[in-house]
Amino acid sequence: MESARAKQFLNLDGKPILALTLEPFQESTVAAIILVVPSDDVEYCKKEIVERFGLTKVKKIVPGGKRRQDSVRLGLEATGGKYDLVLIHDGVRPLIEKGLIERVIKEAMVNRAVITALPAKETVKEVNDLRHVEKTYDRERVWMVQTPQAFRYQDILKAHQKALEEGWEEATDDALLVEKSGVTIKVVEGSEKNIKVTTPHDLELARLLLRS
Repeated sequence: MESARAKQFLNLDGKPILALTLEPFQESTVAAIILVVPSDDVEYCKKEIVERFGLTKVKKIVPGGKRRQDSVRLGLEATGGKYDLVLIHDGVRPLIEKGLIERVIKEAMVNRAVITALPAKETVKEVNDLRHVEKTYDRERVWMVQTPQAFRYQDILKAHQKALEEGWEEATDDALLVEKSGVTIKVVEGSEKNIKVTTPHDLELARLLLRS
């Protein structure tokens, strides 16, 4: 992101990205929010994000781990098993809409695991270390995964605990861990606006989408 500040705290038209991300969840039927952030940012998030923007559904702010999957596991454990259904969402997807959150929750009531994704618009190829093409995928069967992702609490917790115990490599997608447990994953079509802000270009695109 070419910034000294963590990307989730960068300003996006007057608000931190993280605040914009949390607001639709605050307005949704989600019962509680567990916010996982770098340990040095816990107090900042409490005062400048949660209290400042009235995010009353944030029940806990938890220091994250070294890897993404460590942070997710810590967030799951922080719920204390109080909730049967959990949604996991990237803090830097600030254009998530309440309607999509509710659709995911509705599908999760009848499916054990649900992810949001978009059908691929371009051809996807697998390459080796030399960037030589090894495989071309059928675009009609390829979907680009987003968040939120919804799981039964026990399914996702056990999947993360098993990944830790068996030393699985870092998983950038929580559904992958649940897939390995044999659980069928349901796909809900996401939104083209639901972008992940990881580069300066993404930040500019998010600004344009927000204004529109």
